[in-house]
Amino acid sequence: MLDTEPDLSTNPFSRIDFTSGAVAAVSGGSDSTALLLLLKHHLERRAPATRLLAVTIDHGLRSGSAAEAQTVAKLCARIGISHRILTWSGPKPSTGLPAAAREARYRLLAEAAQAEGIGMILTGHTADDQAETVLMRHARDAGQGHAGMAGRGLAGMAPATLYDWRIWIVRPLLGVRRAVLRDVLRRQNVGWADDPTNVDAAFERPRVRAALAGESVEHVKGMLMLAGQAALERRQLGASAADLIDGFASQPAIGLIRLDPCLLSSGDEQAAVYALRILLATTGGIAFLPDQARSEALFGRLRAGFLCATLSRTVVDSRRSGIFLRREARGLPAAAAATGSTLWDGRRHITLNDSSSALLIAPLGAAAAKRLATGEGKTPSSLMRAALAAEPAVWQAGECLGLPGYGLKSATVEARPVVAPFGRFLPSFDLAPARAVAGLIGAAPVPPLPFSGHSAG
Repeated sequence: MLDTEPDLSTNPFSRIDFTSGAVAAVSGGSDSTALLLLLKHHLERRAPATRLLAVTIDHGLRSGSAAEAQTVAKLCARIGISHRILTWSGPKPSTGLPAAAREARYRLLAEAAQAEGIGMILTGHTADDQAETVLMRHARDAGQGHAGMAGRGLAGMAPATLYDWRIWIVRPLLGVRRAVLRDVLRRQNVGWADDPTNVDAAFERPRVRAALAGESVEHVKGMLMLAGQAALERRQLGASAADLIDGFASQPAIGLIRLDPCLLSSGDEQAAVYALRILLATTGGIAFLPDQARSEALFGRLRAGFLCATLSRTVVDSRRSGIFLRREARGLPAAAAATGSTLWDGRRHITLNDSSSALLIAPLGAAAAKRLATGEGKTPSSLMRAALAAEPAVWQAGECLGLPGYGLKSATVEARPVVAPFGRFLPSFDLAPARAVAGLIGAAPVPPLPFSGHSAG
């Protein structure tokens, strides 16, 4: 549950494990600057040997951004903290700029952390940011007719989010009001920069921020309590979905998931639909869960009888022997040279360990799949062939060398399954179902949470 007290009566860093060091994301604004000072104070008292690196991302979107980054650098030099400025280079999108800037920011922060062997990034998101996020999501859900779906949409920002399945982004100040942090800075005679885009009504968040500015403290506190309750419900829903995945899902072949029909009568339809949505997105390599209403309709049709349908690039084939999920044959990636590390079709991380090999990655195809697939137990061979045909195979000079890890025993190319809906951003709310799916498909295990006792709070 989120701490809704708008003060610093408790140490916001006390539960964080700093064994792997920390990157502090510092823009120069009040929230991140206060984060840096409070974090330094905590580490000096509790973990003085911790590797701490402050990183400022210059998005290059405003004329004053470079000067603000230099101001942060001077502050870090004065208080003895290592600092690095990273610039978002290249063309900027004409639409969806905030989302693109966010993605670039986390990518650059993760690269900086990885270069230093650090496993955690800390950001200065506050209780005010959390209230804004909840209000924004509430407005979107209401506009799409999902006002009653608070379990996921209204949970707000998670205390920790796993980025790219490899590094944790931790938000220790979600229970602290911005005004409190600014008081901290004033007492220490430390200034901050005010980003003009934070009041630009052309963007959604500044409009919501302006609307909240006129609300009472109790209203903001109510938003935080709503987020805390929704987060609890989301974790409970995820835990129930994970139990259903563990109990009713299996993988008879690479790319093919079998659901026991008993899932449809498990007694927890909400969790069963949620589990189905996660598995559909994973099988299809889609970063977002399929639409709730369409998923519920599909679940109802599965209960009504056998069918074959497609949702989120996933073929759902319900038979007497089970409910089978596989990637549809349409829209698979074209043949491409195997280079370094790449995400293939949103479903597989392909890694080339030998750059001297002239190899192509392309779908296995029906002909090669026919030679590999043999029906086993409750799995029809036709389904195994269809699933394997959509898997990434290694080709050389027009000849198929096989599937990495399935008939192709080679250290040259590796293919690791990806839990697509959580592969880029995994909120700590969703750890249980992410772990269940990772275990099901053979994906890399989720790195442990950087909290004492591994609690996401």
